[in-house]
Amino acid sequence: MRHQGKIWKFGNNINTDTIIAGEHLTINDPAVLRRFCFAGADPTWAERVKEGDIVVGGKNFGCGSSREHAPIAIKAAGVSCIIAESFGAIFYRNAINVGLPLVELPDATTALQEGAEASVDMANGTVSSGGKTWTFTQAGETVSRILKAGGLIPYIREQHAARTASKSG
Repeated sequence: MRHQGKIWKFGNNINTDTIIAGEHLTINDPAVLRRFCFAGADPTWAERVKEGDIVVGGKNFGCGSSREHAPIAIKAAGVSCIIAESFGAIFYRNAINVGLPLVELPDATTALQEGAEASVDMANGTVSSGGKTWTFTQAGETVSRILKAGGLIPYIREQHAARTASKSG
């Protein structure tokens, strides 16, 4: 899986309230949620982000309360993946569950420049931008399968269908 797009940079400790404010947690439609994505950091961001773009964050990206709405809103906004120096544990799991790829790159905020184009090769574990390439530790096999399926629910459905087919065949 390869992702390519413009870089949008955010700093350290970007919490889930900044990504999607609590007042929007009653919204279940991803297309509506996307309009409020990152409004706590940049109220016009959702209007400017393009399909395939890449979010870059500092340390502890996605910290704060457990709200699956945060990665859902980011994915619905068209972001193809997030690169950060580190992630909040609950955000990391929620992002995987909704099929939003994450890359942990220790020097992401100093290495990658706002507005530049970046390419992320999940299969080879590389991030490239501005003529430079960095490597990252790839996700494990199960996480990779979940992401390839588009999230945890589609992955479980695939597994169930495969088991059902093997029993009936």
